[in-house]
Amino acid sequence: MDESFLQTMKLTFELAAITTFILLFIGIPLGYFLSQTKSKLKPVIEAFVSMPLVLPPSVLGFYLLLAFSPKNAFGAFLQEKFDIRLVFSFEGLVIASIIFSLPFMVHPIQSGFSALSTSLKEASYTLGKSRFETLWFVLLPNIRPSLLTASVITFAHTIGEFGVVLMIGGNIKGETKVASIAIYDEVESLNYAVANQYAFTLFIITFSILLFVYGINKSMVRSELK
Repeated sequence: MDESFLQTMKLTFELAAITTFILLFIGIPLGYFLSQTKSKLKPVIEAFVSMPLVLPPSVLGFYLLLAFSPKNAFGAFLQEKFDIRLVFSFEGLVIASIIFSLPFMVHPIQSGFSALSTSLKEASYTLGKSRFETLWFVLLPNIRPSLLTASVITFAHTIGEFGVVLMIGGNIKGETKVASIAIYDEVESLNYAVANQYAFTLFIITFSILLFVYGINKSMVRSELK
């Protein structure tokens, strides 16, 4: 394996890990809110969260590119006030990945909270626990399979991103060139052997991760039934 391959794979998994970590802290409160609220705005919020599932990545990437561009108000504000340039940068990839992978984190967590019996929460409140204590010490431990599934699916989905990553990050070696872009680049150059190296590595890693998660979830379910 050459240095370029290792650098690209490192960048790919770094992007996936950072995106998953940030989304976990966003997904837990948002998933809990959506599972509990009866607000009339709930369908609107759910629609926004779910849009990346049906919206073509190129569309999302195009509008993010416009928003992040220094030629437009938001991008210009970030660059002038904070010296932050999100177009064709790793930071821009992270933000784009967070937006694009949001439903893959939120939906499993929301489903996990929705499946819990209300008696758990009521019993915790009866014992004098606050909402935060109830969420952290009572509810979250009971949706561990959902948290694990959400994290792994988000991680795997981020690894496989292409359209949004290409639009926002381009193909800058060592900065924004992740594995999905590298595969496209090598195929376009007719370097099928190198493309296969990237593709097969991603296939093995993602399959192993999913196999591990399904095995862990099955073990958790068995232990809860005993």
